Amino acid sequence: QVQLVESGGGMVQPGGSLRLSCTASNIAFHSSAMDWYRQAPGQQRTLVARIFSDGETVYAGATKGRFSISRDNALNTVFLQMNDLRPEDTAVYYCSTTIGPQIHWGQGTQVTVSS
Repeated sequence: QVQLVESGGGMVQPGGSLRLSCTASNIAFHSSAMDWYRQAPGQQRTLVARIFSDGETVYAGATKGRFSISRDNALNTVFLQMNDLRPEDTAVYYCSTTIGPQIHWGQGTQVTVSS
């Protein structure tokens, strides 16, 4: 059974930073693309960033330049470094991977940006 466990969320003031982690189990992590999505209240879940197995990355426009996705294959972990956080970044952040036709999600971690 695929497991994705996120951590690192919390409350931070505007301009602050957070680092999210997602540790995967029961997948071939080294060959898997890994995603971070987010979902704000009343809004759809949207892609934040993706990292492919070769390390190539893709970012959504609103977070490009402020967020950085990385991975440590030895730890089966993908990270999301979030800098210069803004109130509009407030959301539940989800780790995700797609295996065949199935999308797997973590439980999510809350990020709140507020003064």
